[in-house]
Amino acid sequence: MIKPIELVIFDCDGVLVDSERIAARVQVALGAELGWPLTEEEVVDRFIGRSHAAIRDQVAARLGERTAAIWSERFEERHREAVDAELTPVDGLPEALAAITLPTCVASSGSHDKMRHTLGRTGLYAHFDGRIYSATEVSRGKPAPDLFLHAARQMGVDPVACVVVEDSRPGVEAARAAGMRAFGYAGGLTPAERLEGPDTTVFHDMRELPELVRG
Repeated sequence: MIKPIELVIFDCDGVLVDSERIAARVQVALGAELGWPLTEEEVVDRFIGRSHAAIRDQVAARLGERTAAIWSERFEERHREAVDAELTPVDGLPEALAAITLPTCVASSGSHDKMRHTLGRTGLYAHFDGRIYSATEVSRGKPAPDLFLHAARQMGVDPVACVVVEDSRPGVEAARAAGMRAFGYAGGLTPAERLEGPDTTVFHDMRELPELVRG
């Protein structure tokens, strides 16, 4: 028998705020500048859903520590500028949040500073204030389960009673590893087939989410 849902855990980038398109565009441009030509598809496969530290490690392995430091600095600067100019909530997200009555929290690969900025720019920070968790708080980022298990502990909820809303393959893999059901949002950059798997429901419109979490 499936345990009733007691907590909905949201990823941030690509689930709450439509920032993954911005991030992918900036990463592609940086790759072209710094010697690692990447397509958007390759960026999605390698970087989306992973922590800043994990991305920097990949760049360092390919181009060296010095270039990785330059890449990280330029990414943060350009990403912030683009967020200030164009970031919006994910389409349908405000309506979904208004209709979900279950407890919610955020668990993201991004830092707290980044989430204060992106959620603040879109007016979503107050909705989750005090219930926001970052991969910087745990030893291993997604696809390891550490962050989602940390969020469940902080919220006082059994992992089997949690569901995770994710838009990346590392994210849904982390949810499964944590023993949680996953809702894979395929309305962003990650193709639906990369989100599919055990205990995972793939959906394409955020307005569908309230009905999904009601079961």
